Amino acid sequence: MSYAIGIDIGGTKTAIGLVNSEGQVLAKTSLPTDQTLLPSEMVDRIAEAVNGLLNDKGLQPSDLLGIGIGAPGPLNTKLGIIAEPPNMRGWWGFPVVAAFKKHFSSEIVFENDATAAALAEKWVGAAQAAEHFIYITVSTGIGAGIYSHGKLITGATGNAGDIGHMAIDPAAGTCVCGQQGCLEFVASGTAIARSASELLGRSITSKEAFDLAFSGQDGRMEEIVNRAFRYIGIGCVSLINTFDPELLVIGGGVSQVGAPMFDAVSDYIKRYALNPSGRDTQLVPAALQQDAGLIGAAALIHIPYSF
Repeated sequence: MSYAIGIDIGGTKTAIGLVNSEGQVLAKTSLPTDQTLLPSEMVDRIAEAVNGLLNDKGLQPSDLLGIGIGAPGPLNTKLGIIAEPPNMRGWWGFPVVAAFKKHFSSEIVFENDATAAALAEKWVGAAQAAEHFIYITVSTGIGAGIYSHGKLITGATGNAGDIGHMAIDPAAGTCVCGQQGCLEFVASGTAIARSASELLGRSITSKEAFDLAFSGQDGRMEEIVNRAFRYIGIGCVSLINTFDPELLVIGGGVSQVGAPMFDAVSDYIKRYALNPSGRDTQLVPAALQQDAGLIGAAALIHIPYSF
C-alpha cells in the first residue's frame, strides 16, 4: 500500500489528509487559514499537522509517495506560486511549493483546487466512468475542473476552469475582479447571501435564504434563489457548448440544497444547450463533497500509480 498527503488550502480553512492508493482517507485534520499570519508561518503549521498525522499512523515522511497541494486561483503551477486569489490577498505571489520543500523531501505537486477535486471525482467519485466531464463547485465562490479525452485540462499556468469569472449578466453589478456580472458574483453562495441580506435589511446566510425560499413564505426570496439557479444553468450551457462533456458533476455548499437546484439547472440545459445531444448531458451531484479537495490533492500524486 502506498500513501500520499493531500493538502487543500482555502481562504478560511486548510484540510489535510493521509490518503492511500485506493483513495481512502486514512486520517485527516483541518486548520483555520489564519490570514493574519505570514503564508510561510501558515505553511509551518500545516507541515506540523502533516507530521502529526504521520506520527499517529506510525509513518515517516519517507514513507510517502509525495504531497499534493490544491489552492484557489489565480495561481501559477509552472512556477509553484499562488498568484492573486481575491480572498487570499496576503498570499499573493507566495512560492507555496518552495515553502513546503523546506519541510519535506518528497515529490510535491500543485494544482488549482477545483482541478484537483475533478481528479478526485474521476478517481473514486461520481465521474469514474466518464472520459469527458466537468466538475463544478458552487460554494463561497465558483470554479471548475475540466477532464477531457482522458486527461485534465489545466491550461498554460494551471488556471483553466476559472468559470466563476465568466461574465453572465453585466447589468448585475461589479465583481471583485472588476468585471461586470461574473457567474461567481451572481450565483455563488456568497452572492445569494448578499442579495438576500440586501433585500431583508439584515445579514443572513445562504442557508437561511434557501430555507426562506423553500418554505414558501417569502416569494422575494424564492425569486433570488431561482435567479441564481438560472445563472448556474447559463454557466452550464456555456460549458456544454464549449467543451461537449458527457457529464457535469456539481459539488460545493450550494449543491447541498439538492433536487431544487439540480432540477432547475437540468431544465435549463434541456431548453438551451445548442446541440441536441448536449441537452441530454447528465448532471449529477459530487460524490466526495467535503473530502474532494484533499482526496484530489492526494490523487495528483497517486494517479500515475493507479491508472
